[in-house]
Order: sequence, then C-alpha cells, then structure tokens
Amino acid sequence: MVADVLSYFSEPAEEFVRRRHGELKSRGLTNDEIFPRIAGELRGRRVAAPELSLRQLRRIVYG
Repeated sequence: MVADVLSYFSEPAEEFVRRRHGELKSRGLTNDEIFPRIAGELRGRRVAAPELSLRQLRRIVYG
C-alpha cells in the first residue's frame, strides 16, 4: 500500500493530467469541467506542478 501511495505522488504532471482526463471523461464530464478540476488538483498535490494554463493542459492531452 505504501508503494502505491508513493508511486501516485511520484507520477509526473503530464502523466497525471492524461490519466485524470481519461478518468473524468469516462465519468461523463466535459472538457470545460475537466480542465479546471485538473488544474486545481495539480495545485493540491504534495509536490505541486508548475502552474499550467487550461490551454497547456489541453495540449498535454491532445498534443
């Protein structure tokens, strides 16, 4: 269990964004709901990622 928690917090920001986008999209949320939520989650992580704009988050997911 400790290893799972450590791996969650060591996940790079780009991987986190892609994973969370997929999870939230599968729950039926729209991108207009998803990207602000992800931005907030990134600020709350133990090791905060650099501040990313909604446009930057979209580029991580869609290239």
